Amino acid sequence: MKHHPLKTILRFGLLSVGVGIIGASALFLMVIIDLPDPTRISERPIPESTKIFDRTGTVILYEIHGEEKRTLIPFTEIPDFVKFATIAGEDSNFYTHKGIDIRGIFRALYIDIKTRNFSQGGSTITQQLVKNTLVGKEQTLLRKVREALLAILLETRSSKNEILNLYLNQIPYGSNAYGIEAAAKTFFGKQAKSLTLAQSALIASLPKAPSFYSPYGTQKKELFERKDALLLRMKNLGFISEKDVEQAQKEILVFSNPTKNILAPHFVMYVREYISDLYDESTIENGGLQIVTTLDWDLQQKAEQIIKDAAPNNEKNLGAKNAALTAIDPKTGQILAMVGSRDYWETKNDGNVNVTTRLRQPGSAFKPIAYVTAFQKGYTPETILFDVPTEFNPLCTPDFAPSSPRVSQKDCYHPKNYDNAFRGPVTLRQSLQQSLNIPSVQVLYLAGIEDTIQTAERLGITSLKDRSRFGLSLVLGAGEVKLLELVSAYGAFATDGILNPKTPILKITDSQGFSINEFKPNPLTVLNEEAVRTLNSVLTDNEARVPVFVRENSLYFSDRIVAAKTGTTQNNWDAWTIGYTPSLVAGVWVGNNDNSEMKKNTAGALVAAPLWKKFMQYKLGKNPRSNHSPDPCKN
Repeated sequence: MKHHPLKTILRFGLLSVGVGIIGASALFLMVIIDLPDPTRISERPIPESTKIFDRTGTVILYEIHGEEKRTLIPFTEIPDFVKFATIAGEDSNFYTHKGIDIRGIFRALYIDIKTRNFSQGGSTITQQLVKNTLVGKEQTLLRKVREALLAILLETRSSKNEILNLYLNQIPYGSNAYGIEAAAKTFFGKQAKSLTLAQSALIASLPKAPSFYSPYGTQKKELFERKDALLLRMKNLGFISEKDVEQAQKEILVFSNPTKNILAPHFVMYVREYISDLYDESTIENGGLQIVTTLDWDLQQKAEQIIKDAAPNNEKNLGAKNAALTAIDPKTGQILAMVGSRDYWETKNDGNVNVTTRLRQPGSAFKPIAYVTAFQKGYTPETILFDVPTEFNPLCTPDFAPSSPRVSQKDCYHPKNYDNAFRGPVTLRQSLQQSLNIPSVQVLYLAGIEDTIQTAERLGITSLKDRSRFGLSLVLGAGEVKLLELVSAYGAFATDGILNPKTPILKITDSQGFSINEFKPNPLTVLNEEAVRTLNSVLTDNEARVPVFVRENSLYFSDRIVAAKTGTTQNNWDAWTIGYTPSLVAGVWVGNNDNSEMKKNTAGALVAAPLWKKFMQYKLGKNPRSNHSPDPCKN
């Protein structure tokens, strides 16, 4: 007996509806099962502090939380500026939505589906509060659905002001400060009710990425840019006027000195930024991580003392207010010491700036990279070059003048030596050790600018991407580099051309003691061994250095072979010394963080080398040698 088609369709439709209802019911049960009570949102577990240790795991450099800094204050004591800035920065539709922002959700959902990682936000202030206190931050679709449902329920049981008050009293602002009152006291030494518009906008800029935007870190420029952008958004939303914006942008913000319960502060802040790329802010601040770093606390203390002791005389006699030092074990790439400025807490000289990670011109300290490139091409330390007046631009005449109206005087390039003298025929060995500029430019020409930059990049230098900026002056330090990266690059000279990428971390364990990140060697062969040994032979040749340096100079060690190179920028902005043995590479920079000039003739050999030598002597003195090999790679 045949069934009528209409009956078949009807049965299929009813079956589909039934299945749909069952499926929807199952999904609903999955969402609501064990759903927490949103009325208990003010209850939250006590977070565990994250500790940063030295390499022994016994010296605590910094406890990221320890004791949470939080003082609950009523909504009436929170200034409107703070509320407006928070809403403008986090959730501009806060007072109109019902717990979720539909447009924001669809925008985030589209990106989640497209990327398949469910990492997008679209969260309202209410959702953020729920996420931080009730459902956690697991990046799954189910968690997001539960978060949205709880946000809607919370909005039905609490007023907008109650929700905003809970949020502002619990949100982490960094530097152990939880809630707006703790943030106001931490960063500006005042109660929240006394915050100005500019201070409110700056504090409201922090929660997005407290480590990155920390006023005590190295990204102050980015922090102030975010603060100014937030002020403009507040104006566009009608919270403040154009005049308010102008006055707030002109206000000079002075931060309170943080409590000095932090050891090796420049290094700690470097580690803080490093781990922020590995874990989210909640894990860092509340996850009870145990971070064992590579820092040698004994070496760190010595480095800090050397920089601190030299600073007053350098400032008085040479006009150099600051200095930086970093050291690495070239066999592993582990950072052993890092001093970013003479005093982290000295705000008038920008002491919190970590010069080891800032771009500065290296002067002649860049020359070994060009020379080793030339050695890889077959040139030798005995190759003869000519230290004579030379015009390197073929469009200019030998007497340094433009050859046609199309060429300007500034296009001509005829560098001079530091002493304005010329030595005639010299070997590459003499040229490098006496830091002669004219033959060094010839070396770069022979080695090739592009090939030399590629050598630098294989060595870990990351700041030479824009090739159009560099010409033959590159060998004299025209390309800005970071002290930390250049020291790491020299480390490959100490290990026969094998680069061990720099790292500040030995091991990270979670709150249960399980290892979640552990150092693993990753040696990379980046240079020809024979070329590197040739360079080492040159950089350790004190006799070749003597015509410019006295025999008992700051680069010479009587009991062992040590390779070293100094550098000074043309305008006396930077003075460098970097040197190494197979077990240690260290670099020192001296200058001013604001790029003001030091006094004339403040060469790296005079101002940076003595500090470098003191540090090297301290470290090497722990393992004295009765004899040494002429081959620094066996030292």
